[in-house]
Amino acid sequence: MTSRRKFLKHTAALISIPTIVPASALGRSGFVAPSDRINVAFIGAGNQAENDIKGFWNDNRVQITAVCDVNKKSKGYWDGKVGGRRYITSLVNKHYKSVYGGSLGKSCAEFEDFREIISSPAFDAVEIVTPDHWHAIPTIMAAKAGKHIYCQKPLALTIQEGKDMVKAVEATGVTFQCGSQQRSNHRFRHVCELVRNGRIGDLKRVVCGLPGGTPDFGKTGDLTETRPVPKGFDYEMWLGPAPAAPYAPARTHVNFRWNLDYSGGMVTDWGGHHPDIAQWGMDRDDSGPVKVRNPRAKWADHPIWNTATEFYFECVYDDGVELVISHDAKHGVTFEGSEGSLWANRGDMSSDPADLINSEIGANEMHLYKSDDHFKNFIDCILSGEEPVAPVSAAHRSITLAHLGNIAMQLEEDLDWDPVREVVIDNEKANSMLQRSMRSPWDKVYQEITT
Repeated sequence: MTSRRKFLKHTAALISIPTIVPASALGRSGFVAPSDRINVAFIGAGNQAENDIKGFWNDNRVQITAVCDVNKKSKGYWDGKVGGRRYITSLVNKHYKSVYGGSLGKSCAEFEDFREIISSPAFDAVEIVTPDHWHAIPTIMAAKAGKHIYCQKPLALTIQEGKDMVKAVEATGVTFQCGSQQRSNHRFRHVCELVRNGRIGDLKRVVCGLPGGTPDFGKTGDLTETRPVPKGFDYEMWLGPAPAAPYAPARTHVNFRWNLDYSGGMVTDWGGHHPDIAQWGMDRDDSGPVKVRNPRAKWADHPIWNTATEFYFECVYDDGVELVISHDAKHGVTFEGSEGSLWANRGDMSSDPADLINSEIGANEMHLYKSDDHFKNFIDCILSGEEPVAPVSAAHRSITLAHLGNIAMQLEEDLDWDPVREVVIDNEKANSMLQRSMRSPWDKVYQEITT
């Protein structure tokens, strides 16, 4: 853990504002003064962080003032790229220097322990862009500290953690946006509006096609053997609440997603996207299925990776609508109704009949929440106090589908689900899988922040 002296030094540097700054930084020429900006700190500096900082630094109401990660700097991220707190911090400072010049070009600081960011009054909001097993604890702690939260999908490692995150966010009233950014895509919104306004008649079936496999985005090759922890990487902190395990490159950074101790494979990776849109179009943001049936999966045959590489399961709702989640279906979300069908993906959309996709939503019809920029929507809602397009409750309900699917496939059993009490009916083993035990001392930390 970073020393108190280092923490105070970082905090002092962040709170102070340069005496002489360019006119742009003083709020002239359409810019917002630093004292009026929302200070955002990144907790996590890996795969998604480089994309997300660009989403925030283009908003002149925002100042990215800190980056935190247990890894200082290394390769091993998407496509073998570099990541870590030193790398991401340098990108932020380089950007601000090019835009504002002067001292603002050095205003982003590095942290190794997220608790120092949460305890500091210098930050208004955090983005949590860590591996999945590190979503719940920082989110709950940040909410209790009154900080607004942008948390990457999938929301949580388990259903119970998701429930606890919802409780904390709603109890404190902070603004929360989940990184299920497809809700800010006009194609998905348009298709969901058409479904909600009855353009395909009675909804019968929804099919979500997700990618399969265990892609080695890091191009690591066979790096599964135990080896010394690299210098500048706090592997013990990276593991955190997860079970103790020897260090191997195939376990960390870009490849964490293929181990059930840290994530849920493609089922949860994309489960925060297409099934989220399915529930949005079905008007099920506050509920879920009553049954998960016909689960089948092929599991990774690998020394470290153990998530499903092929998968299929059906979620059945109380009105009889069936939602299929499969690696072997057309990628995207397909809504099938009594009078036609609609399909959407990130770059395209279509319908049957073909001209249905061009139908316009009338002024007096139902219109869904409109957001065309997920990051901007988060900042807008911090300032307005309104709820973002991807609130914590909806994120929890949509990723619950993926968690239930993984549980059903592991047990090779159909599940009867109570979406009100959020328990599996008459299945003790399945209910025991709604939460994971945490390693000391994080088990005690979690108990303290959730009671």
